[in-house]
Parts: sequence; C-alpha cells; structure tokens
Amino acid sequence: MADRAQEQSGAAAPDLAALAAITDAVEDGAGLPAILRAAARALDTSLILIDRSATVLAVAARSPADERSLMRDAEDVTTIELKVAEASVGRLRMRASERPTDASLLRLVTTLIASEVERVRAPERASEEAATGFMRAALEGRIDGREDLIARGKELGTDLTPGASVVIIRAHPRNPTEEDWRRRMLALAARGARSIAPGAIAAPTADEAAEIAVLLPDGDGEMGRRAVSAILRELESGLPGFAFAIGRSRRVEDPLELHRARNEALLAANVVEGEPERVELGYEETGTYQLLLPHMNDPIELRRFYDETVRPLVAYDEQYETDLLGTLSTFLECDANVNATAQRLITHRHTVRYRFERVRELTGLDVSSTDGREKLSLGLKAMRVLGIAAPRGPAHERGAEGGRVPR
Repeated sequence: MADRAQEQSGAAAPDLAALAAITDAVEDGAGLPAILRAAARALDTSLILIDRSATVLAVAARSPADERSLMRDAEDVTTIELKVAEASVGRLRMRASERPTDASLLRLVTTLIASEVERVRAPERASEEAATGFMRAALEGRIDGREDLIARGKELGTDLTPGASVVIIRAHPRNPTEEDWRRRMLALAARGARSIAPGAIAAPTADEAAEIAVLLPDGDGEMGRRAVSAILRELESGLPGFAFAIGRSRRVEDPLELHRARNEALLAANVVEGEPERVELGYEETGTYQLLLPHMNDPIELRRFYDETVRPLVAYDEQYETDLLGTLSTFLECDANVNATAQRLITHRHTVRYRFERVRELTGLDVSSTDGREKLSLGLKAMRVLGIAAPRGPAHERGAEGGRVPR
C-alpha cells in the first residue's frame, strides 16, 4: 500500500541506504561535505550548503553545470532555510529533480544537516562572541591593566605587545537587499584583515549594526594601511552594489590607548561619509578635524555647536529639498570664491548669493565675514565628527524661480 501511495504521489521512494549513510557520516564526524554528499544521494538531487554569512560550506553537485546553477540561484533551484530552535543557521539550495521529493524525507534530511551545521559552528561562534566581548571592552577602555589586556588578547590569538591600530568599516547597500549581508560583510572584513595581520579581530560595533571594528596588531605603523587595502578588495569583490566608508587610526604603542585609536578611526570614518568621492581615510589625513578629537568621548559640546551653526540649514534642506548645506560646503572648499562655487555647482553666481542670504537669515552668520565662515566651517566639521549625514535633495527652492529666495 505504501509503495502504491508513493507511486500515485509521484514522489521518489526514500533511499534507506542513503539515509543510513547520512547517519553514519554524522556519527563518524566525517564533516559537512560528506554529509551533504549522502544527503544529495538520499534526495536524488544536487545540493549546496551556505552559512548565515553567505559562505559556501559544502557542494554536492552532479555536474559543473549543476554547481553553477546552484551558485547563481537559478530558477529551477529551491532555497530552504535551515533552522535550529527557530534560529537560522544557514541555507540549503536544492536543484529541482524530475520526480517530487517526499516532504517528510526532505524535512528529516534538512533537520539533520541543520543540526550538524549548528554543532560544527558552535565553537566558532563561541570564539566570535569571546572576541567581540574582548574587543568592545578594549576599545571602550573597560580593561584597566596593560598586562591583563595583553594576556586576554593572546588567549584569542592576537598579540598586542608591539602596538595596535583600529579600523572602522561601514557599508550601505545602494539597492534593497534581503540577504543577511551584515554577516557576509563581517566575514569578508575579517578575511581581508587576517590576510595581512593573522591575529586581527573583527566584530560589529553593535548588534545588527552595519559598522564593523577591526583590531590589528601593528608593530610598524603600516599594518593598518595595508590591511585597509586588503579589506576593501574583499568587500568590493564579495559585496557588489554597496558603498563603503573606512576610517583608520594611527598606531598606538600602548594597548591601553586603544580607546583613543577607536575615536581616531571613528572620526576618520565620519569624515569619509561626508566625502562621497572617497572610500577610506587615515586619521593623519583628517587635517583640522583632529582639533575636535577630544570631544569624541563627550560630544555634548560638539552637538551644541552644531545646533547653533548648521543645524538650521540641515532642517531647511530636509523640509524644502534645497542644498544650502552643499552650497556652503562647496563655497568653503573654493576658498570663499563665489564665482568658483557657481561654476562647480553649475549655477548662476546670483543664485549662490541668494542662498547665502538664506544662510544668514537662518543662522545669523554671514559667509562674507571671516568670523561667520570660521563658525560655519567648524559647524560642518562638528556635523561630520558626530556622524550626522547631510540631507540629499535637488538644489531648488519653492518660489526661487529666477533666483528669488522666498521670504
């Protein structure tokens, strides 16, 4: 009766020997590739196993063409989320077979694979959690003793005795994406950093954050620069369609100064965010922004200065989709030359002057005076150091046709 029902449903009969092979592979600790090969035989299809960071763990394909189809997630490929206790541990991509797969068999096999992925990855995740906890404590200055800090680092495979540097990495998808790209980003950043500094530690700065901190053993002051190049190569190759901003600190000789190194990297990353044409920046390249570094620990004063200078321009740009802030920034970059500003913005100089009239009305600061320009320039710098993104919108004001700014 069971065989007749199986034939009527069209599903392939379970291969008991193949199921036994999966069990044997699990019991023998043969590894994920062997388990996946046995699962492919049991399901009579091609499979590819991917972890949460989009890293391929194992492939069991009948042919190179099948493997390519699985890799690019073709139309005839089904993706199954692998879960253990409602927590996702990875994905299984399966090439559709000519005969439907028995649902109970598929559930049994995927559960076995998910459990094995969880078992294999558990020590690694524990190590990642320990590394994340250590790095956050070190970068936040919560470890008091130098010897204690160095000893805890060595337990995790990193020797900070000769010095260290810090890198902050941010990523922004240019298009909507459903993948767990943050874990992919972390894996890529860690791989790039460790290709230069084997003891490097990478971890998110906060849970589910699109920002990663990398702690690098650095004995010569050049490790950070080389690591950033390697990290960027990995990110651009593994996360196409993303924009990146990377900030790098100077080397600190004493690991107890890692808190300052983190602030340097954060400041550099914030400056990069305000310069779309740049991707990475070292703290030593931030120029006068360095004057604001002492305020990174307690940004209240920075926030107050920002509120009193350029915040009204940000609010106005957001409300009316204008570009007063961008015009001001370009004007300062052009050494306060109105004609050069108009040329760069491809607009008339009278329009630029009308916008500066609006700047004066909103802030009480006149760009034609040295004091006004200095305060507005520092306000822009405070904004970047605080990590406040400039509003994006067309430089067009309601009622401004013909260059007339509304009152």
